[in-house]
Amino acid sequence: MRKTYRAMVCAPQPEATEAGLDILMAGGNAVDAAVATGLVQSVVDPLMCGIAGFGSMAVYLPERQTHLYLDFHARAPNSARADMWVSHLRGEARDGFGFILKDYVNELGYESIAVPGTLKAFHEAQREYGVLPWAAVVQPAIDWARRGWTVRPHVRDFWSMGGEMGHAPHSERLVWSKSGRALYCRDDGTPKEVNERVVNPDYADTLELIAREGADVFYIGELAQRMVEDIRRHGGRISLTDLANYRVLRHKPLRGTYRDYEVTTNHPPGGGVMLLQMLNVLENFDLRAIGHNTAEYLRVMSETMKRSSADKDRYLGDPAFFNVPYERLVDKAQAARYADAIKRGEVAHVPRVNAGTPTKDTTQVSVVDRSGNCVSMTHSLGLPSGAITDHLGFMYNGCMAQFDPRPGSAASIAPGKARFSSMCPSILFQEGKPVMVIGAPGATQIVMGVLQAILNVLEFGMNMTEAVSAPRFSSTSDVIDIANRIPHRVSQALGAMGYEVLRDARTYGFASIHGIRVTSEGLEGGADPNHDGCWMGL
Repeated sequence: MRKTYRAMVCAPQPEATEAGLDILMAGGNAVDAAVATGLVQSVVDPLMCGIAGFGSMAVYLPERQTHLYLDFHARAPNSARADMWVSHLRGEARDGFGFILKDYVNELGYESIAVPGTLKAFHEAQREYGVLPWAAVVQPAIDWARRGWTVRPHVRDFWSMGGEMGHAPHSERLVWSKSGRALYCRDDGTPKEVNERVVNPDYADTLELIAREGADVFYIGELAQRMVEDIRRHGGRISLTDLANYRVLRHKPLRGTYRDYEVTTNHPPGGGVMLLQMLNVLENFDLRAIGHNTAEYLRVMSETMKRSSADKDRYLGDPAFFNVPYERLVDKAQAARYADAIKRGEVAHVPRVNAGTPTKDTTQVSVVDRSGNCVSMTHSLGLPSGAITDHLGFMYNGCMAQFDPRPGSAASIAPGKARFSSMCPSILFQEGKPVMVIGAPGATQIVMGVLQAILNVLEFGMNMTEAVSAPRFSSTSDVIDIANRIPHRVSQALGAMGYEVLRDARTYGFASIHGIRVTSEGLEGGADPNHDGCWMGL
């Protein structure tokens, strides 16, 4: 007999998923569980995310009539300037995930660090919306850091990944600092292998300090002093003022509709606008009649993705610095015009600068508790910088890599500005009740993967596991990238239409979707097989 679940945690790391479930069993709510999960993720997936990173969190608490998004994107230091790296420009990643600069100055080392927001967001969310003591929520991460964890297959694959799309290899990030080499590498400097242990007592000590003193110790206290001294000594730009002035932003959800569903998602500089825009376009097609993952389905979807990617490059930036034309981007009439062009066979073009398989990083947490509270959170280090301050145990973000080094664009550098992210943690509703809590890691592929998983449920009747496991594809450039499980007859048919199709030899790819579906019978979890994660329920 199938078990009915009334509370659930889903994430790409089993250790983190279990920690979140333990918090629910201890009487915590969805926010407590999400924050505990996120902190454990920072221990057991240390290049994917961390307390010196950034992200976006959806919080839905029906009993408190609360539905909001916490925006904690990393921001350029106050000393940053729009033209400071113009002469370093070498190209742009083909998938749109950042710019390639000489000596990787924007993605490797202390200059690449943007002002982090993750820890402040975790602390404020838990204190305002959680029910357990802060120290209780931090404790699972302390325990994992102190006793150690085992390298999993996806972690090892990520650590050994080469320089995709022209970026620095991840192995260089592991060995960039003395601490990184000691923590994550063997004696010969190669990454630790599957089943080898990582013990991080320095990070456990840091987390114990944070458990006692909260986020202030990181932004205005002892840790701030130690971090800034180290960053400045190595040529980085972050100051004590940058840390002290960091603020987590709170927004009402960005709302849209797809047929009879309401879709709530995040504001720019997050990727929610792209998700709503593409759903608006695809609403004009009979996708079921076209057929799941047929050549025509890939053509329609890819042309939709390309148009949204081109609009992202032109129009999506930090709204505090750039006038984002929301009305145009989510306008149903404009979406219908895009759909008409796709029906006529018009091919869109996505400009890239000297563009060189899609990158992937970041991580995701989806939680639903017994009271119907929901959290979807995506957080990341961007391209991890490799920099670790001695004796603190955590790696800094490399978020400056996603800024455009050319002045005058939506993504150009400016003091205090956040860079665009494809993150789109989302909650879907029908008749006022949540039906899906979803999000993904995967760099520029995040919104493309979330889109496909949503359609797999709403249009093709898949359960959550089927929806996140189905073969995916993406088109964030003039190329259609496909996973290896899509039949060759489909790629051949697309080639006959004139498309360049690149087949990834990996079985899974293009984001890693983790979601929970809410049904009248209970909760369904879906953990993408692309990572090592799982869902666990009560």
